[in-house]
Amino acid sequence: MAQIGVQLEEEAISCSICLDLLKDPVTIPCGHSYCMNCIKDHWDKEDEKKTHSCPQCRQSFTPRPVLVKSTMLAFLVEELKKTGLQAAAADLCYAGPKDVACDVCTGRKRKAHNSCLVCLTSYCKEHLQPHHDVPPLKKHKLVEPSEKLQENICSRHDEVMKMFCRTDQQCICYLCPVDEHKGHDTVSVAVERTERQRELEGSRHNIQQRIQDREEDVKLLQQEVEAINGSADKAVEHSEKIFTQLIRLMEKRRADVKQQVRSQQETEVSRVTELQEKLEQEITELKRKDDELKKLSHTEDHTQFLHNYPSLSALSESTHSSSIKIRPLKYFEDVTAAVSELRDKLQDVLRDTWTNISLTVTHVDVLLSQPENKIRAGFLKYSREITLDQNTAHAHLLLSEGNRKVAYVTQPQYYSMHPDRFTYWSQVLSRENLTGRCYWEVEWKEGRVDVAVAYKSISRAGNVSVFGRNDKSWSLVCGNDRYKFYHNNVQTPVSGPRSSRVGVHLDHSAGILSFYSVSDTMTLLHRVQTTFTQPLCAGLYVYSDSAEFSKLKSTEVI
Repeated sequence: MAQIGVQLEEEAISCSICLDLLKDPVTIPCGHSYCMNCIKDHWDKEDEKKTHSCPQCRQSFTPRPVLVKSTMLAFLVEELKKTGLQAAAADLCYAGPKDVACDVCTGRKRKAHNSCLVCLTSYCKEHLQPHHDVPPLKKHKLVEPSEKLQENICSRHDEVMKMFCRTDQQCICYLCPVDEHKGHDTVSVAVERTERQRELEGSRHNIQQRIQDREEDVKLLQQEVEAINGSADKAVEHSEKIFTQLIRLMEKRRADVKQQVRSQQETEVSRVTELQEKLEQEITELKRKDDELKKLSHTEDHTQFLHNYPSLSALSESTHSSSIKIRPLKYFEDVTAAVSELRDKLQDVLRDTWTNISLTVTHVDVLLSQPENKIRAGFLKYSREITLDQNTAHAHLLLSEGNRKVAYVTQPQYYSMHPDRFTYWSQVLSRENLTGRCYWEVEWKEGRVDVAVAYKSISRAGNVSVFGRNDKSWSLVCGNDRYKFYHNNVQTPVSGPRSSRVGVHLDHSAGILSFYSVSDTMTLLHRVQTTFTQPLCAGLYVYSDSAEFSKLKSTEVI
């Protein structure tokens, strides 16, 4: 609390001109105190006016008061200096490099609190006080501190620029129309600001509409991403199951072949082994018999030889080698060949099937569709002259060219009150009721135009009356960067070549509505298949430029 008291005391004995502690303080007749040199310099500048005023309350003095040093204030200042403190509150108000400085302060300048558009001067809180206290100054226009006040001064006449030259599109002072801007279309800056403000609101409306459209686009694309991801996940999951089943089937067949081969191998090896054992037994028996015969052949006793010979010479029945049929390299090679043939057939099937699968995958195309080209002459025989109904035109739409052309204007038109008039969106409908087969074209130069058809029963007021955002209208949004289609507030992205002309083909009885990009060729942008329950009217929504129904002839060539 003591610190706050010191700060308040410092402010009370600070000079409002230099914003420092009083030096040789003097008190002038109105009661305000200043440094002697500060108030002398201030009054020296006012000598030519022969009247002298207080920088704070603006009270005037005639003649110039005599300045006498205030000993009491000088004592208080010296006592405060002994504390070694500085005016902290004032320090915090000093202007930095990026701040707007007070134009009145001398020495170290304070931050400007406001700028005055009449005085073309920036003031700190102290020097701004007269603008709050003095009645004539209270009428001045105060704004946020600005470093660009001098831009409001005419460089030619050194006067405040309070007028606007519409011819040269620049701010001028009241003397400029006398010479440099003589005969030009001039208005006050306030009037021009009002017009520009109206245009600004229109631009903001368009921007907000575009923001809304883009947000809807983002939302739609996010939904598409989720749908794509969900569909892809299901396809992968299902494919994994199918391929797993195929792999299991192949593994089962592989196990079956292996089991059959091993079983047959065991059978054949068993047969061969059994025959081999018989042959080995026969060989052993023959060798034994050969040894006995050999021993008999070396017997010297002829009688003994003849006695034993009959029993040793008889041989048992032999396994004839001719009964053993061997097929070298022909054991299970046929199985290998059969499996190889299966592999080749599966490869062929998988190759052909994979081509179909791959094409099916690559044909998944959410945003881009294949363009359909048509011959324009075929549509021109159904051409229909379209004119606009002034009773439906929004107040900011101007019709011309025999009511074939519509332009957005900032100045409202003085149309009579009519129940068919659109009051919320800058839209207009045709006079003609469209049934049967009809064709027309809409042309524009730049900006955004909505080409639409609608029932006459469409709402004329409120947000839901915009073309395409209800179930009574169909609208193709033609912007600088892309197309979009709306019906019943459902948006569909549309791809196609950019063109400044769109053709509309209606087959009412068949329920077909088609939009085409028209240039050297006709490219289908979007087609609707539905059931129309009422006659239709052509419609246009113009944002900031103009659009026109083209005059068509059956022999016309672009």
